[in-house]
Amino acid sequence: MPKVTFIERNGAKRECEAPVGLSLLEVAHRNKIDLEGACEGSLACSTCHVVVEPDWYDLLPDATEDEEDMLDLAFGLTRTSRLGCQIIITKELDGLTVRLPAGTRNMQKA
Repeated sequence: MPKVTFIERNGAKRECEAPVGLSLLEVAHRNKIDLEGACEGSLACSTCHVVVEPDWYDLLPDATEDEEDMLDLAFGLTRTSRLGCQIIITKELDGLTVRLPAGTRNMQKA
């Protein structure tokens, strides 16, 4: 089974099993990682914002326009920022490493 590593806000690394087909947000919730996901993965907020380690970023499918729009609202946006709800685990992502940003901004679309 693929594994992903979350680098928490305090710098601690947590490696978790990541079943193929789940979103990174779902993996985080299953493992009690502090990744909010206020809209429950419906692409209506930016609270599941993660910073993908540069070595992994180009292996991900391109962000959709809707994801880019939500990322514009994210706190601490970087060049390798993505939404955890939009990263779907595949075998090729075994070893994926993401960092949780320092904070989140919850501005859900109505």
